[in-house]
Amino acid sequence: MASIFARENLTKNMVLAGILLMLAGDFMFALNDAMGKWLVASFSVGQVVAIRSIGAFIVLGPMIARQEKSRLFRPERPWLQFWRAAATTADTACFYAAVVYLPLADVMSFYMAGPIYVAALSHFLLDEKVGWRRSLAILIGFCGVIIMLKPSSAAFSASSIFALVGSVAFAFAIILSRKLRGTSDTTLVTWQTIGTLLVGVALAIGNWQTPNAFDLGAMLLLGVVSCIAHLLITRALKMAPASTLAPLHYTLLLWAVVFGIVFFGDVPGPRILIGAAIVVLAGMFIFHRQNVVDTVPAENVPKGVN
Repeated sequence: MASIFARENLTKNMVLAGILLMLAGDFMFALNDAMGKWLVASFSVGQVVAIRSIGAFIVLGPMIARQEKSRLFRPERPWLQFWRAAATTADTACFYAAVVYLPLADVMSFYMAGPIYVAALSHFLLDEKVGWRRSLAILIGFCGVIIMLKPSSAAFSASSIFALVGSVAFAFAIILSRKLRGTSDTTLVTWQTIGTLLVGVALAIGNWQTPNAFDLGAMLLLGVVSCIAHLLITRALKMAPASTLAPLHYTLLLWAVVFGIVFFGDVPGPRILIGAAIVVLAGMFIFHRQNVVDTVPAENVPKGVN
């Protein structure tokens, strides 16, 4: 009996640790986004992305040294690795391009729709069944995105398009990560970092400004913070169920609002707040329904309930 209680306490402690790590990782990501917005106000997107990628290798270096070289240089399903690196690069570049002109909370609101796109695309790319309830939630989530996008000739800005494209690229990266779940985290993060580095250098050609020591350090720190955030969230997912942690990802939006107000004086407008609320509620319902389907035996799930 004592051993059973001990195992239960250990499980609870691991779940709690996973929750705390997830919250810390999301905070680090939000901090990374705020730092990036500040830097792209003075430097080109390509330059920030390139130096940020170099900074990430400060953390990745020791991990690469311990990684089996064959797993790093001969990864499984190389074409999927390539497309995942392309998706993560587009995600990063579009995010920084969007925050040049849009408030941080506005851009983050678009990215909060990523899980909704994942649910929609999973039916076609992962052969996952999506029932009428989740289909309805996906449709409602899209309505929230349209409210935020405000598609009119006057307000359909390039920055909004960057945010939208970046959020879709983010969703594709998640789906490809699912397909490559057997690949080590070090391999995945290394190749996506190399991809962002190469694209960043290409975009920086002709737009390079020599940074002073402080700005260079800030851009390198950007990469360190981002890489640590990835590692915290990866570790959290190994300690607690994804269904428990996934809704916590929406704290990114809360931090984006706080950092936007404190550091940039940006207050989200009613349209963004309404659209974001719809997206968050739709996304949380999708997580809930996925959890129901995953935890109930398939033979006990009536057709179409998911």
